[in-house]
Amino acid sequence: MKLRRALSVPAATAALLPLAVAAAPAAQAASAAEIPTCYDVSNGQYHNNAFVGRSFGIPNSITLGTHWTTYTATLTNASAKELKSFELSARLGSYVYNEGERDLSPYGDLQYWDTSQRAWKTLRQADGKAGGTIPGPKTLKPRESVHAQLRFRVSKNLPMDQTYDAFTGLTGTFVDRYRDTDCTAHGEAGGGFYPRKG
Repeated sequence: MKLRRALSVPAATAALLPLAVAAAPAAQAASAAEIPTCYDVSNGQYHNNAFVGRSFGIPNSITLGTHWTTYTATLTNASAKELKSFELSARLGSYVYNEGERDLSPYGDLQYWDTSQRAWKTLRQADGKAGGTIPGPKTLKPRESVHAQLRFRVSKNLPMDQTYDAFTGLTGTFVDRYRDTDCTAHGEAGGGFYPRKG
């Protein structure tokens, strides 16, 4: 099994947790995307044990079409420190292993439930891929959790001339320090699936 699946521990209890995503402050610090990753800074020596990620509701396979699959994702700060410059994002895509294979992301739709506006909001990146940033808290204290309700679907137009190792999930990113250098680390809550024609 791939690491991403091992980190995605399904938990029926996650469905009972509040599906609230806190509104982010208007003024945020410099984006974590502008800081190098702790993995790169440490030449692979950095180990992030800050998060426990759980997801509930992602099936092993989905049928292509207009039907939405809804799931819950939870990230809990399992460390003893407060996580700073915290950012939430979500993705829908597939791993590309060989030349000529395609990512299913442009053929998919991903949305999160905005609790303040009581509406589903679409996540779409500039390059057409399904994913993006979700409003959330700027910090995450020890033992504090953040929850999101997400839903996704994959179009019938997805070419089925290859096998897709697809995934969707929630990612929490924060700024940490490794040997006196600021760097970003992250944790994930999600799961993998395979698309199929109906």
